[in-house]
Amino acid sequence: MNAISHFFDAAAGRITDPIMFMAADAAVQRQVISLWAADNARHAASFADKIDAFLSDAQVGYAFLTPQLHRIESEVYMTKYPSFDITRFMPVDSSGDMWDVGTVVYSMDQVGQAQFMAGGAFDMPYASTKMTQNTRNFHLAAIGYEWNTQEMQRAAKLGRSLSSDKALAAGLAADRFVYGIAMTGLTPKGENEKGWSGFVNDTNVASAQVAADGTGSARTWSTKTADQILRDINEALTAVETGSGETMVADTLVLPTSSYNYIATTRVGDSGATILSFLMANNAAGESLTILKSRALETAGTSSSKRLVAYARNSQVLKFHLPGPHQFLPAFQKASMVYEVGGIMNVGGLEVRLPAGMIYRDSF
Repeated sequence: MNAISHFFDAAAGRITDPIMFMAADAAVQRQVISLWAADNARHAASFADKIDAFLSDAQVGYAFLTPQLHRIESEVYMTKYPSFDITRFMPVDSSGDMWDVGTVVYSMDQVGQAQFMAGGAFDMPYASTKMTQNTRNFHLAAIGYEWNTQEMQRAAKLGRSLSSDKALAAGLAADRFVYGIAMTGLTPKGENEKGWSGFVNDTNVASAQVAADGTGSARTWSTKTADQILRDINEALTAVETGSGETMVADTLVLPTSSYNYIATTRVGDSGATILSFLMANNAAGESLTILKSRALETAGTSSSKRLVAYARNSQVLKFHLPGPHQFLPAFQKASMVYEVGGIMNVGGLEVRLPAGMIYRDSF
């Protein structure tokens, strides 16, 4: 309990240092949330004799709702949704704030080359830089939830805390929205409102189909040998190095989930190694290669075929702009019996800054 006391005031039932709370391990966080939920239940019970006042005095509603929202929001932000975690695939830039309108991006390339010259010559060759400027706009997005007086009265009458289900659903919806924008540029409705592309479909990234030398001249890996599959993958990894003039090396490979599972369970000849384990030990990128899987690549390729992405995962190559991560606003009474908790975020989308640092390969 001593460790918890550094950021949780048991007497007041409040987290005093949210940063320390978020940095604590999951078991400690669950213990604090449990203690906090119990305190909120006691708080709720103290309103059992004020049920009628919910309808006539808005301050009573706020007094009941506000401390419980602190617990609910902390619980939401400590909950992780691995299926919508974009940080596995790309750096996320959260510099700025909720109200930033955009950012200016400078791309620079070196020009000039050394030449032979005579000792008394006047035509000294010079090196210089070529710089281009682009802007990246940020856009506000929102997802919140609401409580009505009936739900609040019932909780108070039963002496229990308000459920966090609605806030958790809003948090999940926010993560789903950001994931879709990052991976494809599309909203959950499948709309491209801002004209953005994403991780799997950026038009500036070079793409090609894998070799058609499987059974019957097919490209699919199910028709190819282990050696041919390894060749397809290593060709993509090598293409990043050669395409960037050997200035970058692909350190990350992302495969469609079904393809990842296929190479993870298919052996290389009669050896005990799978294609995946052999690839991890023997690849053109070296020992630092990270191999991931994503459902977003199942139909991202040519004619809705499978696509793989090989790239150097660093902020010089790509970054997702999220200057305003999702946050809940203070609750307000928007109708006689309804309290709204708004949730907003400021999203800038995925920026592929150096397309030569990425490569797509399709149709396997």
